[in-house]
Order: sequence, then structure tokens, then C-alpha cells
Amino acid sequence: MRLADRIAIITGGANGIGHATASRFAKEGAKVVIADLRREQIDAAVAATGAADGAVVDVTQRASVDALVSRVREKFGRIDILVNNAGITKDARLVKMTEVEFDAVIDVNLKGVFNCSQAVAETMIAQGAGVILNASSVVGIYGNFGQTNYAATKFGVIGFTKTWFRELGPKGIRVNAVAPGFIATSILNTIPEKVIKQIEGRVALGRLGKPEEIASVYAFLASDDASYINGAVIEVSGGLTV
Repeated sequence: MRLADRIAIITGGANGIGHATASRFAKEGAKVVIADLRREQIDAAVAATGAADGAVVDVTQRASVDALVSRVREKFGRIDILVNNAGITKDARLVKMTEVEFDAVIDVNLKGVFNCSQAVAETMIAQGAGVILNASSVVGIYGNFGQTNYAATKFGVIGFTKTWFRELGPKGIRVNAVAPGFIATSILNTIPEKVIKQIEGRVALGRLGKPEEIASVYAFLASDDASYINGAVIEVSGGLTV
């Protein structure tokens, strides 16, 4: 098991890619802490994935994040892996997007990643080891119609990754990002079926991705098999053309 006894925090771990990643990490031997917003969903995910613990956390609130980190350190003694998976969408064209919609996505997808990464950095530096994995997106590489706020955050996450691997690499901490394409999760529920078909037609493999296919990349990057991968942004899109 590649992640035996590693302590891993996965934000947004109760659903979608986060849920699949929690399950994969647990199968790889990690002690997983699922961080999400709703207690009932967290408890269900812990039971379903074999995670070691779950906590209600709002990544936009630093006090909430600090409480999570303190809890994990007290219970497990260390933090080896952080997967910054929590994210939301509130799509609209530039001329229609409200300030509330813009700010909400920035707060979760960008400030939340900053909060969580800064909160675990001290522990990882003291250990001399750690892995931070950031969820970007192909939208953060190519942009996308109607996703001004989301694209900005996913571009920003790449900026975080390219900065932090330089700052934290000398401390023994690897920082990488994964840029998924269109994955079959509830985040696509608002997209009309005909648009989904169009998206599938743009993918060389001719289908949407599965959450488990992203989880497998996270598991690799978190493991010692990826010990010399640092500062990378790995696109996992099935060959999406834009």
C-alpha cells in the first residue's frame, strides 16, 4: 500500500472527486480525514470510504481551518498530505455575473486553498516532509465560456502551485496540481444533456471522466512513486481539445 499510515486531509471529501480520492487513499493505507460542510454527508462518506475521521469545516473561514489542523495534529500527531479539493461553481457570462457569484467562487476555490495550505505548512515544515495537492482544472489552462470566476480561481491555483513548490520544496514539501477535464460528478448537473454530448465530442476518448480516474492521479502524486515530481500541473482530461 503506497500510502500506508500517511495522514491525509481531503477538503470537499464527502462528494464527487473528493469522495473517490478518500476511498482510494484509504485503500492505499492512508488515515484519511474528510473535511466538508455537512455533518450527515461527512458521516456517510467516512462510513463508505473507510476514512479515519471527518470534520465540519468551512475552508473560507480561517478559524474553521485552524481548528481542523489542530484536531488532526492532536489525534494523529502529523499531517502528511493535503488535497485541496473543495470547490464550487456559479456560472454566468461576464455581463450577467453578480458580485455575489464572483466573490463566492473566489472565496472557496482560491482563498480556501490559501487558508488550508498555509495552515498545514508549519506542520509539514517542522516534519521536513509533506505533500500539497491542488485541484485546478482544464478551465484554469484554457478558460471557458461563462466561467469568469471559476477560470480565475483555477488559473490562480496554478499560480499558487508554481510559487509554493519553490518556497516549500527546500523544506521537503512537494506541491503539485491536477487539472481535470469534464468529470461525471454532480457539478455537471446544471449542464443540459445536449451540451454534455458536445463536450464528449471534444474529448479524444469520447466520454466524460470518472472521479476514480482523478483519484488515482492524486494517489500517485501523494506517494513516494512521485517523489521527484514537484511544481507540476497534470492535465487529466481524456484528450480534451479546445
